[in-house]
Amino acid sequence: MPTNLPILLTWLRIVLIPLVVGVFFVPDAWMSGPAKNTTATVVFVVAALTDWLDGWLARRWNQTSSFGAFLDPVADKLMVTAALMILLQLSRINALVALVIVGREIAISALREWMAQLGASASVAVHWLGKIKTIVQMVAIPMLLYDAWFVFFDSHQLGTWLIWVAALMTVWSMAYYMRRAYPRILARTRPRRGRRFPRRVIDGEPPSP
Repeated sequence: MPTNLPILLTWLRIVLIPLVVGVFFVPDAWMSGPAKNTTATVVFVVAALTDWLDGWLARRWNQTSSFGAFLDPVADKLMVTAALMILLQLSRINALVALVIVGREIAISALREWMAQLGASASVAVHWLGKIKTIVQMVAIPMLLYDAWFVFFDSHQLGTWLIWVAALMTVWSMAYYMRRAYPRILARTRPRRGRRFPRRVIDGEPPSP
């Protein structure tokens, strides 16, 4: 397993995930509700920043690796899924939103793995739709974790609008990836035409080339 700063940052992101969730289970006598919200928001933002930083450093220092390419999206999906589950537990998001976003991540991950086995991973490479969806999602989740007025706007209301936008973009991007993969899937599952049984060989007849 390679070890470099980008991969260590990815591991740090995974380590921070339990802190985002665990802070809400601290007794109220030890930490108030607003303090829990603020702490979870700060930890999530730090984790999200490591997502950008590890990719930037890996490209700048030429430290990309197959292990890092595997671990980075896993860390992202774990972080988003954990945050959505705690927001669902706190009744700050709709269950449909969580189901759509998490379900899409599972489906597209499975699709990419299958397409890689077919040698067609480029057909489901990351598209700008997926990147914008991720940005909107990463802005919405901290706002919902904070769940209070911030300067001049209600973070809960704005976060709710943005998470619904992210859910719609999730469906849109999934449809895009499925459409790109469909020809390969169709070619793989379509039965081959031709003789189903070998032609009977007549005595003395030379075999077909």
